[in-house]
Amino acid sequence: MNESDSTPRIGQIVLINKGRDAGQFAVIIQHIDERFVLIADGDKRKFDSPKKKNIQHLTCYDYVSMEVQNSLMEAGRVTNGKLRWALGKFVEEELDVLEKGDSFDGERRCN
Repeated sequence: MNESDSTPRIGQIVLINKGRDAGQFAVIIQHIDERFVLIADGDKRKFDSPKKKNIQHLTCYDYVSMEVQNSLMEAGRVTNGKLRWALGKFVEEELDVLEKGDSFDGERRCN
């Protein structure tokens, strides 16, 4: 999983760095211009009310959800459930790779 230097793509997973939603992941659902994109996560930010974000305030990952991208290209919209599923899949598959190198094994629980 690397940060991408290329222009953001529809369906690409991003990490929000600035603003109220800092530290959360979202999916790019539309390009506005060379500086701004619309993002949604299917939970707090639904597809029908996406957040306009400056690209400089986002960390773009080399991970594009083909399901979200295909849905947007074919139907012009995507379900909130599909956005949540894509983000969950990204966190499960890609972030697990990072955690494998850490001392945290994901099995600890507080009782």
